[in-house]
Amino acid sequence: MKAYKRKLDIRNGLVDLSHGAGGRAMGQLIDGIFHKAFDNDWLRAGNDQSAFTVPAGRMVMTTDGYVVSPLFFPGGNIGSLAVHGTINDVAMAGATPLYLSASFIIEEGFPLADLARIAETMGEASREAGVPIITGDTKVVERGKADGVFISTAGVGVVPPGLDLRSDAARPGDAVIVSGSIGEHGVAVMSKRENLEFEVDIVSDTAALHGLTAAMVEAGGAALRLMRDPTRGGLAATLNEIANQSKVGFRIDEDGIPMRPEVAAACEFLGLDPLNVANEGRLVAVVAPEGAEMILAAMRNHPLGRDAAIIGHAVADEHCFVQMETSFGGGRIVDWLSGEQLPRIC
Repeated sequence: MKAYKRKLDIRNGLVDLSHGAGGRAMGQLIDGIFHKAFDNDWLRAGNDQSAFTVPAGRMVMTTDGYVVSPLFFPGGNIGSLAVHGTINDVAMAGATPLYLSASFIIEEGFPLADLARIAETMGEASREAGVPIITGDTKVVERGKADGVFISTAGVGVVPPGLDLRSDAARPGDAVIVSGSIGEHGVAVMSKRENLEFEVDIVSDTAALHGLTAAMVEAGGAALRLMRDPTRGGLAATLNEIANQSKVGFRIDEDGIPMRPEVAAACEFLGLDPLNVANEGRLVAVVAPEGAEMILAAMRNHPLGRDAAIIGHAVADEHCFVQMETSFGGGRIVDWLSGEQLPRIC
């Protein structure tokens, strides 16, 4: 990203095709919005890439795209979501996230004020997490060829020596822990999309989880089998993915799953199964039984894990079913959806 020291009319201006054409207007956009929001030594160098050093350990890399609709929702926006989601994908490997990249595809006519707001939120989220955005790219497409703005990100981190968390590592008897109440992100986005109002505000749970995962690794890394963030498809999809990869089943207790009453009520009103609703600031951990209480205690001592709960256990099951004991004392299979319950959720 090259910097050009000229002012941009952010308050009243709109993105036009010249902002992606590689000339002066593009330089003004990059300098006036992105450099200002993400400011750090790597970006100030003005290169098309960034060189960085990393500590010892195995490297982890992830990439993701964000197309959430609407762009702004209670508790966050597409910018904070992009930062938190990318950091969390790295953190689920037990890694320390180090650096991020961000690429923007912006629709012609998009308000510069909204773009600045998104970038500022991204900068705040990355600084708060201690994970800088060190390189990026900007493209502008014709009006009607996008939906405001799409963001693609990549993140890198380092796993400490001796830690190897894999999605096929669950074993019968392992405990399943959820870090907090489920469903808040999906319901917050849907409520904004449908212009719904509830008696109690429901805001997205979007958050960077690497501080929580570091506390878990420190407390009992040897007992950790794996960690996953239950985003699209929610808790149901995450548990089914793990079950199929690890060739085990899961039995979970509906009463043990943390969920705010207002989220449960909203899901009932909207006709949604909260187990299928996306989360952006929660994790699922599968833990060896001897370390479950130790890791649970460490999670509850962290602000993002104070409502953590053991919700079930892995079992031997050649069919790899996820089964739930319901609040009424019955049972049901928790299957993943064939389609998507809430499209454009992240």
